[in-house]
Amino acid sequence: MVQLSCTDIQLNFGGVRALSGVSFEVNKGEIFAIIGPNGAGKSSMLNCISGVYHPQKGKITFEDADISSHSPSQRAKMGIARSFQNIALFKGMTVIDNLMIGRHLHQHAGLIQGGLFFGPAQKEEIVNREFVEEIIEFLSIQSIRKKVVGTLSYGFQKRVELARALALEPKILLLDEPMAGMNLGEKEDMSRFIIDTNEERGITVIMIEHDMGVVMDISNSVCVLDFGKKIAGGTPEEVQQDPHVIKAYLGEED
Repeated sequence: MVQLSCTDIQLNFGGVRALSGVSFEVNKGEIFAIIGPNGAGKSSMLNCISGVYHPQKGKITFEDADISSHSPSQRAKMGIARSFQNIALFKGMTVIDNLMIGRHLHQHAGLIQGGLFFGPAQKEEIVNREFVEEIIEFLSIQSIRKKVVGTLSYGFQKRVELARALALEPKILLLDEPMAGMNLGEKEDMSRFIIDTNEERGITVIMIEHDMGVVMDISNSVCVLDFGKKIAGGTPEEVQQDPHVIKAYLGEED
């Protein structure tokens, strides 16, 4: 079942065309990778899906609803969460506090109840903390749950950012270069957590990733961009053998 579709997406920044007629479909429950050389338009595409950018042309549909004009917060409420290429955590706060912030869409108590911490606010806090603790166990970060994020290693910070995105209980998870800057061991851990997120929690994953080994190993479908245009799409095996993809990455002559 198609869960998200992007149709003829065109995004301009003044006289610069970042995306030109990009179309693809993402099926429910798959790991979908967007790849391409630097400057291909990958992050711009992810920003269009999350609502940070609104394309000048085209349509984005999520579960049969046109979300092209929706704000990032509206899309988050519908079940679209994301992580960022550059870590965007509150580094002066603890891991568990960062994850509780990720539960903000599920907190409905009013200002007075929340401030005085009684009744529904107290019950809500208990439920949200239980969910956060489950995410902490799922990603094996129990040992750092009370540590200040800014004191953690880069690999752990990336894992905490994934945890905060999962705290929103998303239907689709957007990951912008989740392996960037990681060593081999950290990449293996993150790959495992992405697969577990997809298979055990049933969350569709759309990711941008430069490590082609990771893309080919864990993706179900791949979309290849180059200079803002889609040049190939299909299974990892099909994309790997596509002459346009080989040319874009290796610079081979026609």
